[in-house]
Amino acid sequence: MKNHHKKKGLKAVLIASIALVIGLAQAQTAARFDELAKLPFEENRPTKDTAQALRDELLFQRGTQAYLWAMPLINTLGMKEGSEKVFGAGYNVLPVWKKRLDAKTLVTTPNSDVIYAMSYVDLGKDGPLVFEAPPMLQGILMDAWQRPIPVDGGKFAGDVGFFGPDGGKGGKFLLLPPDYRGKVPKGYYVYRSGTNNVFVFLRAFYQDPANLTPAVELLERTKIYPLNKQALAEAMVFPDASGVPANMLPVSDGSAFDQLKRLVDSEGEHLASKDGLGILASVGISKGQPFSPDEHQRKILDAAASTAYKMSRVIGFQEAVSGRYFRVFPDRHWLNPMADATRDKPSGLLDLAWTREDGGYLDLDARIWMFTNYYSMSPGMLSQIPGKGASYQIAFSDNQGLPLSGGTDYRLELPANIPAANFWSVTLYEAQNASGYANGQAFPSLGSRDKPTQNPDGSTTLYFGSKPPPGHEANWLATVPGKGFFAVIRLYGPTENALNRLWKPGDFERVAR
Repeated sequence: MKNHHKKKGLKAVLIASIALVIGLAQAQTAARFDELAKLPFEENRPTKDTAQALRDELLFQRGTQAYLWAMPLINTLGMKEGSEKVFGAGYNVLPVWKKRLDAKTLVTTPNSDVIYAMSYVDLGKDGPLVFEAPPMLQGILMDAWQRPIPVDGGKFAGDVGFFGPDGGKGGKFLLLPPDYRGKVPKGYYVYRSGTNNVFVFLRAFYQDPANLTPAVELLERTKIYPLNKQALAEAMVFPDASGVPANMLPVSDGSAFDQLKRLVDSEGEHLASKDGLGILASVGISKGQPFSPDEHQRKILDAAASTAYKMSRVIGFQEAVSGRYFRVFPDRHWLNPMADATRDKPSGLLDLAWTREDGGYLDLDARIWMFTNYYSMSPGMLSQIPGKGASYQIAFSDNQGLPLSGGTDYRLELPANIPAANFWSVTLYEAQNASGYANGQAFPSLGSRDKPTQNPDGSTTLYFGSKPPPGHEANWLATVPGKGFFAVIRLYGPTENALNRLWKPGDFERVAR
């Protein structure tokens, strides 16, 4: 009883301390705004110091807003430049994570339970490109904004393989640059990109974690080459990216603006609307013009990018964005940005360019929510046909609404008959940046192909903490004290009970040590 009262007392002190810190922070923020509002003018004109202070503030604010607006581009560029720095660049370079993707590859919410291959091509540099896909592949072709590229005929966008026009049979896919006016040859599935830069994202599935060779060999049958120049094309290379340190995260300092400058130079007017290009021009980024901030301006832009990234993390942990609640179940803490999806509207009130159907405007915060933590989406992934697509549920907090902590022990109850025709998994990610959780295990995931022990009623209990509970080692994922995390449940090939939400996972529940 004495310990109980002691714990309650400590909790009360902690809550009071947090409230005090928040109050002080809010007071400091209000004082800063007040200071800006009261900067002196003389004879109705800004003083020299006032003008400089407001110019600096304007650059800082424009920098933060440009970064947040460009979040999908910064996500793509982080992957592209991070990959090319380690594995090389070119249409013929296709890194493959041949031994699965572990926490050494820093990239937002990767899936450790499939074999990944990712490449980045430039149609402005190389012209139209042919992408040859073998049968049984799953992939997405996206532009620089990670919008699925529309396919001639209007029935498909982005998807290749199982969910694409080939239906998993493979074939030749032709990538055309913006406003292409040349002759389109027959025999190709034609993808017309809105940008010169294209992100090629491929996945292959394995059945046995001990035998990844068939999935790897499938991906290595991929070919990419310039149209009508196959005989002269560079030979494909497939670097093994597994276990190789590579930082492919969104850049969170001022170099993000340098990346955007290089992209603008390669895209020009194709990249965005006039308003969007104006946002970039307001921080000095425009095609064909030097981007040369002085040392003082560089420091401001560096702070702006760092602050904007932190702002994106604030948005990225919210359960409700722009008036839409992301909870998949009203009484659970599992989230999905398209929790309002239906059979008729698989992406809910949003399209895959993040435009609101109920208002016709860009839902900027929803887009930020997506691209600070995740990447890539396509109609095939969102399919509401039983046994197709994929279902994702994200947990940032436990059943009490408290953030998931690496210093706390948890259990997670998954009811019997988990509705996944292909496989299911639970994966942990770093709260800091959404990369795979570096917990000392080979992979920060557990799933059906790991064959965790089931309970007598067919349900599965998973455990999370710094040490495995005795007798439950096969059902345990390690966490690290001092390192917050979040979790994603993946159901590949979700069946009827997943789509109609009759199957409902438990929340993370704290377990006494």
